[in-house]
Amino acid sequence: LSIGLQGEPMARILIIEDSPTDTRVFTSLLERNGHEVIAAGNAEDGIDMAKSQSPDLVLMDVILPGMNGFQATRALSKDPGTSAIPVIIVSTKGMETDRVWGMRQGAKDYIVKPPNEKDLIQRINTALGQS
Repeated sequence: LSIGLQGEPMARILIIEDSPTDTRVFTSLLERNGHEVIAAGNAEDGIDMAKSQSPDLVLMDVILPGMNGFQATRALSKDPGTSAIPVIIVSTKGMETDRVWGMRQGAKDYIVKPPNEKDLIQRINTALGQS
């Protein structure tokens, strides 16, 4: 983690999201809060990027082409090279069963879209081990 403009730690966050609109919204929100953003349009590329770029945190969509976000979260949490990277699932699927299943796959948190900016940043900071 490097230090951002306001003296807060800046994280490198990987967004795994197939919607260019959502990716843009999340990117601008995160950059506005001092984070560096890298993005992948599907789970397979996201997993490769997590391995090669070692982000501090992953924001994971559930509904993705090919492998879904639950499978990708499980793959990241089971791989010794990426298991230490916290994953926050951000999904339109708001059912409690989805949240429970996401957490079971190794996610640190589960946020329903569209997230409130303050809440999202707070939960990212919590997942990164900052208050």
